[in-house]
Amino acid sequence: MSGLCRILGMGPGDPELITLKAVRLLAQADVVAWFAACGRPGHARVIADAHIPETAREVRFDYPFTTGVSVDDPRYLVEMTAFYDRCAQSLAEELDQGLQVALLCEGDPFLYGSAMYLFDRLSPGHRCEIVPGISGMSGCWSAAHLPMVHGDDVLSVLPATLDEESLSHWLSRGDAHVIMKLGRNFAKVRTVLHRCGRHEKAIYVERGTQAGQVCLPLDQAPEKAPYFSMVLVPGRRRAR
Repeated sequence: MSGLCRILGMGPGDPELITLKAVRLLAQADVVAWFAACGRPGHARVIADAHIPETAREVRFDYPFTTGVSVDDPRYLVEMTAFYDRCAQSLAEELDQGLQVALLCEGDPFLYGSAMYLFDRLSPGHRCEIVPGISGMSGCWSAAHLPMVHGDDVLSVLPATLDEESLSHWLSRGDAHVIMKLGRNFAKVRTVLHRCGRHEKAIYVERGTQAGQVCLPLDQAPEKAPYFSMVLVPGRRRAR
């Protein structure tokens, strides 16, 4: 009998923000898998630490690169596709033995989560279950005490990897914006927000809900931003 792959959202960082369902299902796993940057502990694994059963075998998937190669570089798609193929094959072998696999993903699995790419590969031939998690953006705007959308405000979620023209295009539409994947794109994001006149209310959040959390107005933010950071631009805040 084929096993079952459960993709578990681990939430934004605070271990107390894991759902009860994710904790319960994680305790049933024969195999626990997660992604990590080379040489660093996997963020989702760190969040889940207290709930991983001692009997489970752990499988770590090290990204071939994180920020070292631009998404525009032809190597990026080729190497990341091969990486996800290998990861999916590894889990498929566990599932074919009838094992229960838990694949951990920070935030929500289907919101820019690496686990999506394994789901795409595994789901045609294997049973999969998705457990949603509190998203990073939800954790950040809660940490910043920043109401984001009111009434019929339109919210957009933008990757900072977009070029300046595309960022400007989307920032000119909608009312509230979440800009993710800052890293080395942070200077570009600042420039575009100033150009669009959206910088004054923008809030920078670094490591939201985690130790070392930082919430600052954009113009007071540091020059460099780590991976776990984003910019929040609230909506119209109209009277109700």
